[in-house]
Amino acid sequence: MNYSYWFANIAGIGNRTKNKLILAAGSAEELYFLPESQLKRIPDVEEEAVDRLMQARKSETQPVYETLCEEGIAFLTLEDEAYPEKLRQIPDAPYALYVKGRLPDENHKSVAIVGARMCSEYGRAVARQLARRLASHGICVVSGMARGIDAAGHTGALEADGITCAVLGCGVDICYPKSNAQLYQNILQKGCILSEYPPGTPPQPMLFPQRNRIISGLSDVVVVVEARARSGSLITADQALEQGRDVYAVPGRMYDSLSSGCNGLIRQGAGIISNIEDFVKELEVSGINEYRQENFENLLLEKGESLVYSCVDLRPRNIEELLQKTKLPMPVLAQILAQLQHKGFIAETFKNYYIRQS
Repeated sequence: MNYSYWFANIAGIGNRTKNKLILAAGSAEELYFLPESQLKRIPDVEEEAVDRLMQARKSETQPVYETLCEEGIAFLTLEDEAYPEKLRQIPDAPYALYVKGRLPDENHKSVAIVGARMCSEYGRAVARQLARRLASHGICVVSGMARGIDAAGHTGALEADGITCAVLGCGVDICYPKSNAQLYQNILQKGCILSEYPPGTPPQPMLFPQRNRIISGLSDVVVVVEARARSGSLITADQALEQGRDVYAVPGRMYDSLSSGCNGLIRQGAGIISNIEDFVKELEVSGINEYRQENFENLLLEKGESLVYSCVDLRPRNIEELLQKTKLPMPVLAQILAQLQHKGFIAETFKNYYIRQS
């Protein structure tokens, strides 16, 4: 019998209580055989928890555990050396983790990138570019694989051939949202997907705020790119501060609702990211996997392409603005825009609106 798996799946006992029980008994196996009278003498453990534990001794979990292994899902607990050390340090660390893929190297820095699901194209571009820069320095990007900022962060890290870790509010065998199916597969190739919830657990609103403490717990720094005044990303930021992590925010426009959460964090003392390269330098990673700044000569951009590219940034620019800035005839501008899209330097976010890709 796998005693750790048995203990992890006892319903109705929270992580803090489970950790107290393990600390008192020494291990899940010893806890399994501990007499009820001794269980009831463990300090700060309610009788209801002891009753649930005694009832759980009648259950047989081995067949389920064996199926887990056959499906390539790793099962880790606080008793295992492979359990992430950063996460082990938080007050309410999950007793168990379910992992698909490969956990990031604990010797490397990790940065969480979180934000709004219904984000702007500007926010999406910032998250993606920030993740690319971090990943190119060997930093793991951690997020929650939600739509919007989370997905952009994972995508940017993968584009730089970096490592990324997704923490789910459901079982690791469930891709949520379904629209991120390809991203889910891509993350497994270069990183990991993990959850504290057993496989088969469906996504439920109450599970997501709880999983946010794992996102911050796995990270050295938490970055909020876009967030409304009431946002799950702000929960992650609060938990990060409680865990002793640094929090940074990307400032936004005064009257933009997507900026209210970030601007509020900055008022409360969060670090400000006004320049991605400066932020990377602040993390003191200049010697790690040095990022090579691309230039137009190396990338063989022609003069006209360089001109148009210099007029496009992380905020969508419409074709009328570009005509005014470049002073190029419409047919020439249209041809250059098509060339830049083909080379992957810009993207058309809406009809006749363009944004930088790198």
